[in-house]
Amino acid sequence: MRSKIINDAPEKTYVLILETGEEVVSQLQRFAKENNLTASRFTAIGAFSSATLAYFNWDQKDYENIPVNEQVEVLSLIGDVALQDGEPKTHVHVVVGKRDGSAHGGHLLQAYVRPTLEIILTESPAYLRRTFDADSGLALINIGSAQA
Repeated sequence: MRSKIINDAPEKTYVLILETGEEVVSQLQRFAKENNLTASRFTAIGAFSSATLAYFNWDQKDYENIPVNEQVEVLSLIGDVALQDGEPKTHVHVVVGKRDGSAHGGHLLQAYVRPTLEIILTESPAYLRRTFDADSGLALINIGSAQA
C-alpha cells in the first residue's frame, strides 16, 4: 500500500444539484474543467431514468457495457477528479437499485437524472495526476513514491 497526505489545510466543498434530463458524467466533467479541479472527491444520491454502467474486463483490457434502461435509485455514487494529460478527469462508480430491490453497479459511463441527483464534491488543495499503467491499460492515479 502507498499513501500520501494530500491535504492538511481547509478544503473547498461544493454542492451540485442535477435536475431531470441532465447527463451526469458530462456535467461533472464540465464542472471540473470550469472550476479547474485537480484533486477532488465526490459522493451523490438521487435517481436516474436510465444509465450505462461498465465492468472492466481484465483479460480484454476493455470495458463491457451494462445498460440499465429503467428508473433506478442511486444507492451510492462515488468518484474523484484528478489531472490526466494536464486536464481534470472524472472517475465515477455507482450502485443503483431497481424496483425489485436488486442492485447493479460498476463504472458509470452515462446516466440521465430523474428527478434529482445531489452531489457533494470536496476539492483538496493538492494535485492528483493520472498516468498510464501498462499492466492494466488504464490511466491510474499516481501519488509518487510510498511514505513510511
